[in-house]
Amino acid sequence: MEEFKSGFVAIVGRTNVGKSTLINLLVGEKIAAMVNKVQTTRTAIKGIVNRENSQIIFIDTPGIHKPKTKLNRTMVETSFATIPDADVVLFVVEATSKDIGRGDKMILDKIKEANRKTILIINKVDLVQKEKLLSLINIFSKEYDFEAVIPICATKSKYRDVILDEIEKNLKEGPAYYNIDEYTDQTLRQLAEETIREKALQILSQEVPHGLYIEVEKMEFRKNKNGEEIYDIEATIYCLRKSHKGIIIGKNGEMLKRIRSCCTN
Repeated sequence: MEEFKSGFVAIVGRTNVGKSTLINLLVGEKIAAMVNKVQTTRTAIKGIVNRENSQIIFIDTPGIHKPKTKLNRTMVETSFATIPDADVVLFVVEATSKDIGRGDKMILDKIKEANRKTILIINKVDLVQKEKLLSLINIFSKEYDFEAVIPICATKSKYRDVILDEIEKNLKEGPAYYNIDEYTDQTLRQLAEETIREKALQILSQEVPHGLYIEVEKMEFRKNKNGEEIYDIEATIYCLRKSHKGIIIGKNGEMLKRIRSCCTN
């Protein structure tokens, strides 16, 4: 009988390289907000994948960026802190990169310092020609002895098992840390907050940056007239600047209505 393996896998990378899209792909469920804005992920989110001979616990971290506020510094520190404790690191970079930029260099230095097993994930390969991709693989491979280099497009499911197989290969024998029917350690309340935040950021576009925090005040379960199970949710949206408050509310509350409508569809 094949030994059972388990371990924690940190997904690290610069802002907006597709880490949240990747963790949602690997877990097979929507657990992280996907918005085309930097610094969308505020905390380290766990996603759980249960396979026949392994349990893989993913940690999606805030994107690495140059911190300008105390909040941003905390986010970057959260990302770096996961690397030494991980059994395997997924280092996500963009295929459109021409060289190793400052942010990627910072992450590589932390990986080298921790000497962690690392798989290089080159995302968005659909945006570059093969020659440029091969050049980027060569540049990164000279910097660190990666367990594997996997070029992918995180929106396509065909890459899921390729990555999971490689991770499983690099895990050690261990127990299942979570029940096999769990896919995240987030509560329903946290998932609701993540969903509302994602929808709000999508609708508000460039008008309001990433500085939104959602707090669910109340959740009530009920069945609608069709017998479908639903939750009635009351939540508060917090913003960093007073000037954003009017934008989020909108004229006659129209923007809030749009956000609410998107969350129920």
